[in-house]
Amino acid sequence: MTQFKLGFIINPIAGVGGSVALKGSDGEGIAEQAMMLGAQAKANQRAKLALEILLPYKDKIKIFTANDLMGEQCASSLGFDVEVVYQSSSDIDCEYKTTAKDTEFAVQALIKQRIDILLFAGGDGTARNICQSVSDSLTDKSQEDCYAKSLPVLGIPAGCKIHSGVYAITPKAAGRVVELMVTKQLVTLTEADVMDIDESLFRQGVVKAKRYGEMQIPSELRYVQAVKSGGKESNELVLQDIAADVIDKMEDELFIIGSGSTTAFLMEELTLDNTLLGVDVVYQQSVVASDVTEPNLWKLIQEHLNKENSTAIKMTNEQNNKIKLVITLIGGQGHIFGRGNQQLSPRIIRAIGKENIIIIATKAKLNELNARPLIADTGDSLLDEELSGYLPIVTGYNDQVLYPVYSPQ
Repeated sequence: MTQFKLGFIINPIAGVGGSVALKGSDGEGIAEQAMMLGAQAKANQRAKLALEILLPYKDKIKIFTANDLMGEQCASSLGFDVEVVYQSSSDIDCEYKTTAKDTEFAVQALIKQRIDILLFAGGDGTARNICQSVSDSLTDKSQEDCYAKSLPVLGIPAGCKIHSGVYAITPKAAGRVVELMVTKQLVTLTEADVMDIDESLFRQGVVKAKRYGEMQIPSELRYVQAVKSGGKESNELVLQDIAADVIDKMEDELFIIGSGSTTAFLMEELTLDNTLLGVDVVYQQSVVASDVTEPNLWKLIQEHLNKENSTAIKMTNEQNNKIKLVITLIGGQGHIFGRGNQQLSPRIIRAIGKENIIIIATKAKLNELNARPLIADTGDSLLDEELSGYLPIVTGYNDQVLYPVYSPQ
């Protein structure tokens, strides 16, 4: 069984200056000064509260983390399966010497592990470091680029100041949100601002907050749009919202529209003819091919990308973003590949890229699965494994949820 891959980072000095009136831990020498004044670092204690919520699921979770007080000690002490992917350069006996760079490098190491979520303990400064590290990874134009963009993060509050929206309200609340993911329940994916104040000014009594970016965070499922008085989704209104979300994203890319009633509704909103049980191709909101076969679709993709070689594809990120695939799931079963859309062969899916697959579905349809994962059964076991993990599902206008996808092996 595929284990849930939990990325885990602790900023050991987060909040250390709070108890001794230093208003935080950012800044040269502040952590050392706090320690000399008798402060105690409590970030590991607060992180432990979050992980304790996940103890019943230890056999389902593998934790990827940094060494010693940056995560290893906390996770190992609770008996989790732990793999250290980053070694800090700091003296393990002097936790206040861990640096912002240690956090940033640890994040980059975790991204390479393709974690399902990054859980971190710290304050606004730590959130800034993580946001910066994720942003830096996007400039590499590597295969991790699109993955990093959609990586969900969640903060365990451990700092003196928590202005950022990426934190849970308590350490235990952070554990509960991750628990929802581990147990395959619907988790809404939203964007939250990363905020911080200037601590040097704050120590002078001046509060000056600044937005440094945004990151994707998971939160508890909430039906926030298209709701009838009974508390259930209005199916037609939800489908309209889903279609509007996809249509807003249609620019110069080639859009491959898979089979199913949900994708058919999208085509109806575009006022385009649709093949209910087939695959259509749309460019600039016009149909360029209907009910395509796998060879015809392969040819269209090659022509669109101006590729002459029809075998192994090695596309740049810029080229790869020229094609999007919109699919839905089979109601009650959860298949996204392998049933009803065999035209979407392994080579087609690889050419498009996992990061360019847009899955659309109502939350009601997802709930009908009773927490069962979506299934990728492409006939290529390696590809099925690559498609596994948590993927965003468009469930409304600017509304997504994270949902697990697993291979049938």
